[in-house]
Amino acid sequence: MLKGINPLLTPDLLKVLAEMGHDEAIVLTDANFSAMHVAAGKPLLRLPGIDMLSAITAVCSVFPLAADVDCPIAYMQVGNTEAPYRSALQREVLAALTPELRPGQDAEAIERFAFYERARHAYAVVVTGELQPYGNFILRKGVIDEALRP
Repeated sequence: MLKGINPLLTPDLLKVLAEMGHDEAIVLTDANFSAMHVAAGKPLLRLPGIDMLSAITAVCSVFPLAADVDCPIAYMQVGNTEAPYRSALQREVLAALTPELRPGQDAEAIERFAFYERARHAYAVVVTGELQPYGNFILRKGVIDEALRP
């Protein structure tokens, strides 16, 4: 156990987050996501029984979002809807992440199959126990700057 580290951050997940470089992406998915196919050849981690809000909150407690892009967060657009529609889960997660965004930044809705394609280029995939369909997010990693150092 480590002091000050969210206990949902497993040793393997902490290793992956630390290995990632600037502008690399991590995918956090619901339990229904085609993770084995999309993550082929990449780290695939599981947080069974953990809901998406808890997982993303834990990850973002140590993971800086990219500050140099308009949309450091992407989410899978719910089928048969158009932006700006967001499910209750998406609204909840994005509300929790809003304080992490810089002025002018936002989250981006991505059509389901385009989301799969972008996810294939991510550094790693984390499958949560989230049961809400379309509960999938991509986070782009930023840098630790002077203002964020303890």
